[in-house]
Amino acid sequence: MGSGRSHLEQEPELDSIEEETGFSRANLDRLHHRFRALDRNNKGYLNRMDLHSIKELDMNPLGDRIINSFFPDGGQCVDFRGFVRVLAHFRPVKENRDDNNPHKPEPLNSRNNKLRFAFQLYDLDCDGKISKKEMLQVLRLMVGVQVTEEQLEIIADRTVQEADEDGDGAVSFLEFSKSLEKMNVEHKMSIRILK
Repeated sequence: MGSGRSHLEQEPELDSIEEETGFSRANLDRLHHRFRALDRNNKGYLNRMDLHSIKELDMNPLGDRIINSFFPDGGQCVDFRGFVRVLAHFRPVKENRDDNNPHKPEPLNSRNNKLRFAFQLYDLDCDGKISKKEMLQVLRLMVGVQVTEEQLEIIADRTVQEADEDGDGAVSFLEFSKSLEKMNVEHKMSIRILK
């Protein structure tokens, strides 16, 4: 009735994927169909070009940075588990979750993990800090030619200065989190179809 890896139930460690990502079986089934559609060569994994074929991602000014997040160790391919693991960061936060188990890892879609994901989009050299230069690079991607280079430099400088509490000229994750305290990150970094 189809090729060997055509059904979600044939994915290894499916129960573990469901628990780790928080996706329901129905959502995993939809994502698996999407994964298979992107995997045009039926390899069982996606490469960067496969992800660039997602129109919304390819058009996003931070698309390359988001695509890089699918390959955290510099790898060249991502399997289904890695694919849904990244997407889980964009799953809306459910109210009334069972948070009583201290041994259960923090959900991938928690505020803290959403902030870490966003932070990594800015931290281009992965040194744990966002420098003015990195802020400037991301701003260039986001605004394109609509703003002059001088205006971008002022915005980048001011943004880093406002968030940089320890005066080291860069923004740490803690400073980044603090600067976004009042922002509804849970809502802004959620895609409703990923419930």
